[in-house]
Amino acid sequence: MNYLKNILPNVITLLNLSLGIIAILLTINNSNNNKETVNALIYACLVIMVAAVTDRLDGKIARMLGTTSELGKQLDSLSDLISFGVAPIIISWKICLMDFNIFGYLLAILFPIAGAYRLARFNTSEFSNVFTGMPITIAGAFLAIANLFNCISLINNRYTNLNSIITVILIIILSFLMVSTFKIKKI
Repeated sequence: MNYLKNILPNVITLLNLSLGIIAILLTINNSNNNKETVNALIYACLVIMVAAVTDRLDGKIARMLGTTSELGKQLDSLSDLISFGVAPIIISWKICLMDFNIFGYLLAILFPIAGAYRLARFNTSEFSNVFTGMPITIAGAFLAIANLFNCISLINNRYTNLNSIITVILIIILSFLMVSTFKIKKI
C-alpha cells in the first residue's frame, strides 16, 4: 500500500504526458477526409483539457499523501512541456501556422521555448505560492481553447484569415506572458 501511495502522483503525471502525446498523434494523423482531420484536431484539443486536469491533480495528491519529490517536480515539468507547450502549438501549426511560411516556423518554435524557459525558471527558484510569469499549463490550455474555437469555425465554414491572425497574436502574447516576470498568486 505504501508503494502505491508513493507512485500514484507520478502515475498521474505520466498520464498527463501520455495525453500530450496522444494529442500530438491525433494532430499529425493525416486523413484524406477534411472532416475527419478537423474532428481529430477537436479530440486533440479536448485531450489537452483533460491533461490540464491531471496536471492539477498530481501535485495536490502528492502533497495530500506527503509524497512530493524532486523527481516528481522534474517529471511534472517535462510532462507539461509536451502537453501544454508542444501539443497545442502542433495543433496551431496544422490549423494555420504552416500558412505563414518562415514566420509560422518561428512561432511554432517560440511557444515551446517560452514554455521551457518558464518551467526551468520555476524549477530553479524557491516557490512561495506565487508564480512568476504565466504557468505553461494555463498558456497551453488557452491556446488549446483557441484551437478548439478555430476547429469549430472550420466545421461551420466560418474560418477566415482573421482567425489565423488572432491565433498568431495569441501565441505571441502567451509566449511573452510565460517568460515575463509579473507575479501570479497560486489559487
